[in-house]
Amino acid sequence: MGNDVPRRGADHPALATLLRSFRAGQLSRREFLATATALGLGASLARDVAGGLVLAQDVAPVTGGRLRIAMAVMPAADPRLFAWPPQGNLLRGMLETLVRQEADGALVPWLLEDWETSPDASEIVLRVRPGIFWSNGDAFGADDVIANLARWAEAHVPGNSMAARIASLCEKKREELRRVVFQRDGAEVEDEVAVAITGLAPGAVERVDELTVRLRPSRPDITLIPGFSDYPALIVHRDFDAAGADATRAPLGTGPWLVESFAVGAGAALGRRRDAHGWWGDRLFGPVFLDGVDFIDAGTDPGRDLSAFEDGRIDANYETAPTFVHEFDAAGLVRAEARTANTVCARMNVTRPPFGAREVRVALQRAVDNAVVLELGQQGYGILGANHHVAPFQPEYATIPAAPPDPAGATARLAAAGAGQVAFELVSSDVEVPRNTCDAIAAQLRDAGVEVRRVILPSARFWQEWRAYPFSATEWSGRPLAVQTYALAYRSDAPWNETGFADPRFDALLDQALGLADPAARRPLMAEMETILRDSGVLIQAFWRDTFRHMTARVRGLEMHPTFELHLERVWLATE
Repeated sequence: MGNDVPRRGADHPALATLLRSFRAGQLSRREFLATATALGLGASLARDVAGGLVLAQDVAPVTGGRLRIAMAVMPAADPRLFAWPPQGNLLRGMLETLVRQEADGALVPWLLEDWETSPDASEIVLRVRPGIFWSNGDAFGADDVIANLARWAEAHVPGNSMAARIASLCEKKREELRRVVFQRDGAEVEDEVAVAITGLAPGAVERVDELTVRLRPSRPDITLIPGFSDYPALIVHRDFDAAGADATRAPLGTGPWLVESFAVGAGAALGRRRDAHGWWGDRLFGPVFLDGVDFIDAGTDPGRDLSAFEDGRIDANYETAPTFVHEFDAAGLVRAEARTANTVCARMNVTRPPFGAREVRVALQRAVDNAVVLELGQQGYGILGANHHVAPFQPEYATIPAAPPDPAGATARLAAAGAGQVAFELVSSDVEVPRNTCDAIAAQLRDAGVEVRRVILPSARFWQEWRAYPFSATEWSGRPLAVQTYALAYRSDAPWNETGFADPRFDALLDQALGLADPAARRPLMAEMETILRDSGVLIQAFWRDTFRHMTARVRGLEMHPTFELHLERVWLATE
């Protein structure tokens, strides 16, 4: 859904450089949109510059009905603790983000009316959209934005990944002794440790007026605005904590629907908002068409989705597994697809023996041919990865010399590291893509003479401990900018750093890159970071995924968003 509100920022000095790069073929349309809109160029203007099609509806939309979607129903109490895209989808109809990333990569203002970034990215002015009301009648404004920023800044809250996204606005306040549970040498240990209590830095966030907030990060940070579009950045009411900090039990939102029911592992339902103020988008886009949305948890077996389609129990699915794409096509369902920066990372945690030894990690990484993993794990739907977690279609991607597979050298490397007799354990969930990816990796390791045991866990159990396994595979969604992924996953103290990777040089390069608006200026830094990360051996990151969704012919306006987001405001159900 487009947003044509005029935007400041069209005179940002970096935009001229971006436009030259785009016209010279150095940036794709998607790369240009992601970067230009992050700097404040309006999405409509950016699309006018970049070119693109506007598709008209062939028939008039129909109002009414409930869309039924097969998707995992996971715990979804507090957005800042979310770690998986389905959690965001469960609440996105009720809770909204300040900024939205659309399917073409453009960042559009949502709860914000616009934003303005200074030329050096050292100051950002956020302007809240006027006329937004919470479903309890409270006006939405600057105080809500600041309350959420303050919650996000609490890095000491376990699972709060938003602290990494706004790290440039935060500071350590003090230390407290707290009892924590953690993994040590494969065992669960409880101990009293000093925990750094963090919060917003003085002067980092200023309330200018009831609809304006000024941000002054401690260092230039081009990822702040893109980070506001991520699924843990769903905005909660300023009194969320006082009300129990559970959006599924105390439904209160700015969106067009509210949670009606919620049962983890079974289903969830959203119903149309009925309060006097209604959804703010009614004035800009018109009322939503759907009366409600029902999420049905059918488990991880793709065959169950197909049966549910055939029995008329669902209208769409969250994702179609690669091995079932043609089967769903043959059933007469409508396919939507996207080329994405989503991937599966088979990662090794350097804090868990024997993965503290670089030679062990490199031995396993180099024993694997990524082309084979793409074919077996993803059925060939996608493009090759290079073990450094930056996609070729992200703006700052740098091409670096390849490190070819070397399965013949695996056993010698392991022996040299004193790990020649180690039996490795590779863990995955039972979801098809990570399961098949790990099966393909394990088979190649065995062919190279490495002993490997596969462990496949029910997805709900895997998700609970996804950062704790010594050697396991995690699904990662793409981000508009590669530096966002690096800040979330590979900075030394990042909350989603599941590898334990810590490199001062990498961190310093990342800090520099976060202050550079021009992708071409970031690229030399990215080349070094990509090389450092790949050569550390912590990742077997074999491919970038093409993703698929299917739906019945009744469903109109539903896309396959490259990060799995469900934007349902313009979706409707045709009459049969």
